[in-house]
Amino acid sequence: MTAPSTAPAPPSRGGRWIQHWDPEDETFWNETGEKVARRNLFFSVLSEHIGFSIWTLWSVMVLFMGPEYGLTPADKFTIVSMATLVGAIVRVPYTFAVAVFGGRMWTVISASLLLLPTVAAFTVMEPGTSFTTFLLCAMLAGVGGGNFASSMTNINAFFPLRKKGWALGLNAGGGNIGVPVVQLVGLAVIGASGGPRLLLGIYIPFIVIAAVLAWLKMDSISSVRNDTGAAKDAAKDAHTWIMSFLYIGTFGSFIGYSFAFGLVLQTQFGRTPLQAAYVTFIGPLLGSLIRPVGGSLADRFGGAKITLWNYVAMAVATSVIIVASMQKSLPLFTTAFIALFVLSGLGNGSTFKMIPGIFHAKAVAKGLTGEEAASYGRRLSGASMGLIGAVGALGGLGINLAFRQSFLTVGSGTGAFVAFLAFYAVCFVVTWAVYLRRPAAPETNATPASEAKPQLSYAEV
Repeated sequence: MTAPSTAPAPPSRGGRWIQHWDPEDETFWNETGEKVARRNLFFSVLSEHIGFSIWTLWSVMVLFMGPEYGLTPADKFTIVSMATLVGAIVRVPYTFAVAVFGGRMWTVISASLLLLPTVAAFTVMEPGTSFTTFLLCAMLAGVGGGNFASSMTNINAFFPLRKKGWALGLNAGGGNIGVPVVQLVGLAVIGASGGPRLLLGIYIPFIVIAAVLAWLKMDSISSVRNDTGAAKDAAKDAHTWIMSFLYIGTFGSFIGYSFAFGLVLQTQFGRTPLQAAYVTFIGPLLGSLIRPVGGSLADRFGGAKITLWNYVAMAVATSVIIVASMQKSLPLFTTAFIALFVLSGLGNGSTFKMIPGIFHAKAVAKGLTGEEAASYGRRLSGASMGLIGAVGALGGLGINLAFRQSFLTVGSGTGAFVAFLAFYAVCFVVTWAVYLRRPAAPETNATPASEAKPQLSYAEV
C-alpha cells in the first residue's frame, strides 16, 4: 500500500479503546502500530500461556494418581479426553467474545476464569474422590483451551497480512509453551516429593498476575466487531472446513500427544511417574518453540508447501514409532515421539498462516485490490479462525480416545499410531489436491485477458 504524504495521528483512546487502526498502512505501522501491536502480543501470550497450562493440567495430575486413587489407565485417558473436548468446544464462543467485550477486557475475563478449575482441583485432589468428580474438574480445565481462540482472533486484528505468519506463530507458540511448562513444574514437584496441591498452588497467583497485567497494559480495537454475515460466510466456505481438517493433523496431534505422552510411557513401558515426567515435557517444549519457525517459513515459502512436506515427515516419524512400539524399544519410541511433536508444532505455524492467505487469494480472485482485498481477507479469516481452532482441538480428543481403545483392545498404543499414520497420508493428499495442484491450462477460446477475472490460485498461500 502506498503511504500517505503525512503520517497518521496516533490512535485515540477512551478507556484503552483504539479508535483508528490500519496496520496495512506502512507509515501508520512504522510510526505507531508496531509498538502497540507488539505490546498487546506480549501480554496476550502471557495469558494464553497460562491458559494452555491449566488446560493440560490433568496430563500432569494423572501422573500423581497412583493405585490408591482406584483408576484404570482407561479412566485416566477418559479424564484427559474430557478436558480436551471442553477446550475445543469453548473455542467457538471465545472467538466471538473479543468483539463483544474488547480484546483487553476479554483477556482479563478469560484469565480470571482459570481460577475455577485450579481452585476446584485443589479442593478435591486426594484419594477417595470419585471418578465423576475428577471428570468434572477436568472438564472445568477445558476453559483454558478457549484462550487460544480469543487470543488468536485478537492478535490477528493487530498485525498486517505480511506479518501475520510471524505474529500468529509467536502468539500460538508462546501459548503452546504452557504445556511443557506445567509438565516441568510437575516434574519439579514430583522430584521434590510434593503433592498435586503444591502444583496447583503455584499457578493460582500467576493467574491473578496475568489478569491484572492484561487490565493495565492491553488495548481493544473499536473496529473489531462480530460480523454475523462473515461468520455465516466462513461456515459456508469449504476452505474453512478443509483447513479445520488439516489443523486436526497438526494442532490436534500436538495437544492430543501432550495429554497422552506421559500416560503412554507409564502404561506401555512401565515408567514411574518421575521417569515419565523427566521425558514428557521435551516434546511439547520443542513443538511449541518451533511453531513460530513454521509461521516464518510459511511467510517465506508458502504455508501449503511447508504443510505438505511436514505431513510427509510426520508420517515417517509415526512409522518409526510403530516399529519401536512393536519391538518394545523405549529409546527409539521416545526419540521418534519427540520428533513427531516437533513436526506437529512446525505444522501448526504453517497451517495457521495459510488461513489469511487463502481468503486474501479469494479476494484477489474477486477482482479486489489493496485495502479492499486486505479487509475482505481479514473479515473472513478472522471469522473462520475460531471454527478451525475448535475443530482442530477436537483432534486431541480423537487421539486420546484412540489410545484408550488401542490399550483396551491390543494392550499397547500401536493400533492408534497405525490410524494416525493413515490420517496423515490423507492430510497430505488433501493439501496437495486443494492448494498445490496446478490449475488446468486455459482453453484457446477463453475470454480475452482484458475481460478475464483474476484466476483463483493458492500457490502462494
